[in-house]
Amino acid sequence: MSDHDPYARPEIHGLGLSLRPWDLADADVLLRGFTDPELLRWNTPRRPITDLSDARAAIRARAAGLGRRELAQFAVTESGTIVGSVGLSGINHPMRRAAIGYWVLPEHRRRSLATRALELCTRWAFEQGGLHRIELGHAVEHIASCRVAERCRYLFEGTKRDGMYEAQRTAAFRDQHLHARLSTDPPPAIKEPHGQSSSRIQPPPPARR
Repeated sequence: MSDHDPYARPEIHGLGLSLRPWDLADADVLLRGFTDPELLRWNTPRRPITDLSDARAAIRARAAGLGRRELAQFAVTESGTIVGSVGLSGINHPMRRAAIGYWVLPEHRRRSLATRALELCTRWAFEQGGLHRIELGHAVEHIASCRVAERCRYLFEGTKRDGMYEAQRTAAFRDQHLHARLSTDPPPAIKEPHGQSSSRIQPPPPARR
């Protein structure tokens, strides 16, 4: 049995993308993501990120959570450029369960990046992270997120009444669709950028000598 800890600063490669933990040097990108009007339309962070200080604090919290194996939040990169975010939260190791979320920066949307990032993170969580069930929630009206979930075979399981905050209002709620995927579910045939389907994580590139 390998002693390798998959939560020890993982780097994940496949589907034309790479996932890695957020670094403090990425604070400006994280800030842009969390102040994007479209993200704020559908998400209400419990701890708003409104300046670089907030972004750095969020990155430190992500690193600490990864160290405790409670979450795994990744910067999504394409050819070295950060294009978005994907990650697991609320990881329950005894139940082998977690929640997943994602976003893509405005200039990189409409290229299936959310679908590929979601699928890549899901595969890592099942194949290396030891999870069995991953839940995905989104506002009922968020059709684009629903389509991403369906492409990655996150099955619709129902509607959670008042399951999430209203946009930027923590004193009001709105309904939420719940999707989930199991490690035993058949995986989708997500296409690589060059057109070939892929069902497993690619090995990392060889270390430079």
